[in-house]
Amino acid sequence: MNTKSVHTFHIPVMGLAYTIDTPIRLAHYGISSVISIVDDEIIEKMRIFYSEKFKLKWKPISTKNSDYRAERITAYLNLVDDIVNEKFTAFKKDLVRNNEVLQKFIGMLPDFTPVKTRLLQFISQNSTDTQTLNEYVNTNLSPGSIDVNIMTKIDKENFRNGEQLKIDYNDAHASLRGFAKSKLSSSVVLSAGFNPKLLSYIEQFEDFYQDRNNECKKKIIIKVSDFRSAMVQGNFLAKKGLWVSEYRIESGLNCGGHAFATDGFLLGPILEEFKQRKSELIASAFALMVNALQHKNKSIPVEPPLMKITVQGGIGTAEEHRFLLENYDVDSVGWGSPFLLVPEATSVDSETRKLLAQSQENDFYLSNISPLGVPFNTIRNSSNETIMRSKILKKKYGSSCPKKFLALNKEYSQLGLCTASKKYQDLKLEELLTTENHVNPEESAKDQEKITEKSCLCVGLVNSAYIEQGIEIKGEKQGVIICPGPNLAYFDKEIPMSKMIHHIYGHTNILSDFYRPHFLIKELNLYVDYFLKSVAGLSGLNLPEQKKWNRFRQNILDGIAYYEDLFKHSPFFKLQSKIISGELQKYKLIVEENCSTKIN
Repeated sequence: MNTKSVHTFHIPVMGLAYTIDTPIRLAHYGISSVISIVDDEIIEKMRIFYSEKFKLKWKPISTKNSDYRAERITAYLNLVDDIVNEKFTAFKKDLVRNNEVLQKFIGMLPDFTPVKTRLLQFISQNSTDTQTLNEYVNTNLSPGSIDVNIMTKIDKENFRNGEQLKIDYNDAHASLRGFAKSKLSSSVVLSAGFNPKLLSYIEQFEDFYQDRNNECKKKIIIKVSDFRSAMVQGNFLAKKGLWVSEYRIESGLNCGGHAFATDGFLLGPILEEFKQRKSELIASAFALMVNALQHKNKSIPVEPPLMKITVQGGIGTAEEHRFLLENYDVDSVGWGSPFLLVPEATSVDSETRKLLAQSQENDFYLSNISPLGVPFNTIRNSSNETIMRSKILKKKYGSSCPKKFLALNKEYSQLGLCTASKKYQDLKLEELLTTENHVNPEESAKDQEKITEKSCLCVGLVNSAYIEQGIEIKGEKQGVIICPGPNLAYFDKEIPMSKMIHHIYGHTNILSDFYRPHFLIKELNLYVDYFLKSVAGLSGLNLPEQKKWNRFRQNILDGIAYYEDLFKHSPFFKLQSKIISGELQKYKLIVEENCSTKIN
């Protein structure tokens, strides 16, 4: 079977549960998507839900099992694989037997692809040769990849009967083991930074190594924000005989969920560096991998395996999509947040989806609600925010912390506490009262808000899936946390799946009429705002801090210079060239005139 995707987009992971069953919904159309495997509790509940829906046998996996977390993940991924394969087999039969289904599928494919061209020939010829069509479909179509995501920072140590378990039972390690033991032939996406211990753990699993046919059953994708990070992590794995099959470049700020800002490096220059130095990335990793495989007496490929470069973060038009594919030679473009408005694609309850559609540009913001202490993209007036406000008015702070995935702070306990938990916030507020007796009320209120604004992501990011599927939510009422990127502000209605795909490929337009900035300009705007806010409250910077923010400023200015040259010569966006040029000049002046005095 040809495993090359018929689509030029993929759906990245969103939250803990917004894409938890997206492969079941869409993989039979050849659409690849990513499941978060952080939360074994919702994974187990979704396994039960889909087992019952498809009338399949199941047995509960108890938390009393010594390796229950990995076992739950393995069992759910195996179930998803079974359901996807069953749906794909049925879909292929429909394509051959039902001309209407075939035409609808053809309409969902990008133009000028060999598969679309050949399927159109079958339609135009009015062929009754179903055997030939059946053979072509079986040979050239495959389901979308069922990939999984692990945030490498979510690797808390675990205890049983007061004794710390060995590192293999850390959260991220157990998640990786759950994927490794599944029957999936797909990829693990590692995000949120470099975790050497987790990456070293991968080499224990045979499925991640190349076989004699230069293939491996399970592939590694690293989410990165710059070339240096890709080189460091790729070479680290190569020294263990492991190959990174894809680098998934994500905008530092123009994205959903946690925002990991670069040092002022903008997406365009980052993509340009990957384009210019991809061969260097491949050659470096391949030499190290061959040496490692020789020492391990494993099969050595004759040539480097395939390495893909993909990108995601704020893309919203077919023109932007095509620009990335053609100008930077990327293999696929990630479309995330807009799919939150597609009921057929994501697990979002109707109330939250309505909120997303109605919200305006100013409603999407970079918050401090994450217990990780990393800026977090979210939206105003979510049900979680409403419940939190009500609790704070009653002087009730924090969450009961039922899951403890983010119980990483060891300020008050070696077992770790989550900064969104009631226990942590009570301790911190008590400490604040005793140490700030002479601080003015305004400052004290600000310090208190920094403590109490943290939200329980572990619960809030899965509640929407429970509500949509009618699964009972136990424990205290916490509402829904949603984590869209700023780009969703320009999409203002619920969207059928076929129409979303038509929009991606330029067959229709679903954007509202009001002005939407080019996605690279939007990211520039976000970086300039981030920079201004970061330096606004600083005074008396020491030399290292001055160097840091001067470097940040210079990287933004270098990025603007790159864009001035890019948009001057690019065949894309000619209708927007004057607007883009004006925006670049505006931000250049802001950075040059308003920022230099703050950090010198």
